[in-house]
Amino acid sequence: MADVVQGATVKQLQHASLKRALELFASNHGTPIPLDEDSQRIKLACKIKDEYGMAQHLAPPPPGARPPAVGAAAPSTVPVPAAAAAAGAEADAEPAVPSVESRTATARLIETLPVKDRRQAAAEASGSGAAPGAGVGAVVPYAAGSGPNAPSGPASQRAIAEVLRDKGHSSAAVSRRLGSKWPRPAWHAPWRLYRVVSGHLGWVRSVAFDPGNEWFATGSSDRTIKLWDLASGTLKITLTGHIEQVTGLAVSPRHPYMFSAGLDKQVKCWDLEANKVIRNYHGHLSGVYALALHPTLDLVLTGGRDSTCRVWDMRTKVQVFALSGHTNTVAAILSQPTDPQVITGSHDTTIRMWDLRKGSTQATLTYHKKSVRALAAHPGESTFVSAGADNIKKFKLPGGEFLHNTLSQQRAIVNTLAVNDDDVLVSGGDDGSLWFWDYTSGHCYQQVEPVVQPGSLESEAGVYAAAYDATGSRLITCNADKTVGFMKPVEDASEATHPGLPFKPPASLRRF
Repeated sequence: MADVVQGATVKQLQHASLKRALELFASNHGTPIPLDEDSQRIKLACKIKDEYGMAQHLAPPPPGARPPAVGAAAPSTVPVPAAAAAAGAEADAEPAVPSVESRTATARLIETLPVKDRRQAAAEASGSGAAPGAGVGAVVPYAAGSGPNAPSGPASQRAIAEVLRDKGHSSAAVSRRLGSKWPRPAWHAPWRLYRVVSGHLGWVRSVAFDPGNEWFATGSSDRTIKLWDLASGTLKITLTGHIEQVTGLAVSPRHPYMFSAGLDKQVKCWDLEANKVIRNYHGHLSGVYALALHPTLDLVLTGGRDSTCRVWDMRTKVQVFALSGHTNTVAAILSQPTDPQVITGSHDTTIRMWDLRKGSTQATLTYHKKSVRALAAHPGESTFVSAGADNIKKFKLPGGEFLHNTLSQQRAIVNTLAVNDDDVLVSGGDDGSLWFWDYTSGHCYQQVEPVVQPGSLESEAGVYAAAYDATGSRLITCNADKTVGFMKPVEDASEATHPGLPFKPPASLRRF
C-alpha cells in the first residue's frame, strides 16, 4: 500500500479507491434493501384502518341476492316444473371468476393480513359465539344495539349503525359530511331615524358616549367638540382647542376625563369637571386617525398617518410603546382586557394583534384586500369584525382565526362598525348607506338609504362614525352633511309585519 501511495497523483489515488469500491459492491449493485415484513404488515394494517374504518363493519350482500331490474314484472305464482326451474337456476348462476395472482408485493402483503370474514364477525356481534380460527388483530365490526355483547363506541358510530340498520347498506350513509346548514338569522326589529340634530359647521367625524348614558360627544372637522343630551338631543356645551379636524373621541369610565385626537397631531385630555384641557400627549409625526382607551389599565392608544400605534400613560403623559409594523395609516384601534389587548387595522390591508407586555406583534391577519378602516368587538363573544372596501369579515379571538365573510357586500367603503348585545351589527358607508346585519349569520336584514339634509349636496351623504349607547337601544350616526342622526328600533314591529330582507344561505363559502 505504501508503494502505491508514494509517487502517485491525486487522480491515481481516486481511481484506485473507485476500483476497490467497485470490487466490493459490484455483486449486489442496484439491489434494493429488503424491508422488514412485520413492520410493513403493521403499517398497512394501520393505513387500512384509517381509510376504511368507517365501512369495515359493512357486510357484503348474499351471493345469490340481486336487485330487481327496473320495470321488471312481479314474480308469478304459476307453478313451474322442477326441470325448468333447475335449468333456469343453472342459467342464472354466475360463472366462477378465476383468482388472479397479485402483481405487487404490497398487494400480496395485504392479502396476508388477518381479517375476519364479515359474516362470521356479524354473527359474533349478534351473539352466536366466537368464530373458530379467528386471527389476532382481526377487524371486529360494530353492532348497533344495547345488548351485553354490543361494544361501546362514540355517538357518531352509533348513529351511523342505526342509519345502516334502518336504510340499508348505502355508502352515502357512512360518508363523512360537513355541516350543510348555515345558521338561520334571528329576527330583529328594523331601525328608524327619529331625530336629526345640527350644530356643527363641518363633517361630523367621531362620537363617544358617557358611561352613565346621559350625554354623548361628537367631534367635527370644524375643530370643535360638542356635548349633546341623549334624551332630548339638545346641545350642552362646545369645547374648542384643536386646530384641525377632530377624528377620535373616548370617555374614560373610571375617571372624569375625555380624550380627543385630531389631524393636528395632538392628543388631548379634557377635565369634564372644569371643561378644559389638562394634558397633551406629544409624539405623533402626522395626523391622528384613531383613539381608544384600555378597559382596565390607565393607557391611551392612538394611531395615525405615521403608521404607528402609540401607547401613552394616562397620568404621566409618557409614551410607553410605539407599536410599529404597519406600512400605512393606522385607521382603527381595538382594545380589550385580555390578550391580545391591542388590535389595529391599517390602510396596508392588514390587521395586527399586539402583545402589550413585549410591545411586539403577536399575529398579523392578511385576509383583507383593501384598506381596513373599522374594527368592532362583540360585547359578549370572543370575536370581532373588521371592515374595508372589499368586505366585512369576522374573526375569532384570541388566535385571530377567520370565521366567515358577511353574506352580501355593501358596495361602498365602510367607515364605521358597531355591535350591540342583541347581535345587531351596523355598518356605515361613505355613500351614506347604513346596513344592519345579524351578527351570527352575517345576513343583512335592513338597508337604509341616505337622505341628506336640505341644502346639502348628494355627494355629502356619508357616514363617518356610528355608536350604540350603553343599552344598545339607541344608535347615533355622524354624517358628512354636518348632522347627527338618532335611530331606534320600530316599537310595534313583528316578524309578520316587518320580515326584513330575504335570507339566502350561501352555496359556497370563500375562505379568504
